[in-house]
Amino acid sequence: MKAIWKNTVIAESDKTIVIEGNHYFPADSIKKEYFHSNESHTVCPWKGTASYYDVAVGGEVNKGAAWYYPEPSDLAKQIKNHVAFWKGVTVEK
Repeated sequence: MKAIWKNTVIAESDKTIVIEGNHYFPADSIKKEYFHSNESHTVCPWKGTASYYDVAVGGEVNKGAAWYYPEPSDLAKQIKNHVAFWKGVTVEK
């Protein structure tokens, strides 16, 4: 699977985990040069507290386009060290 934004592959892995229709990519499969910390957090009732990354490609920034759970709940422990995408980032084979 590939995560693509602005015609640029920002993550690639054949070991994603799909939860609620979202592909979670292993953290070591993201191209870190495109990711910048974001101070936002949200809470999922069953996964825990999510943190976010801004994705930057070619001088354009997609704020909060990637999220991850630094300390997921026991129910979601399989997505620890994984990153998912939204806000126009496409995920395809």
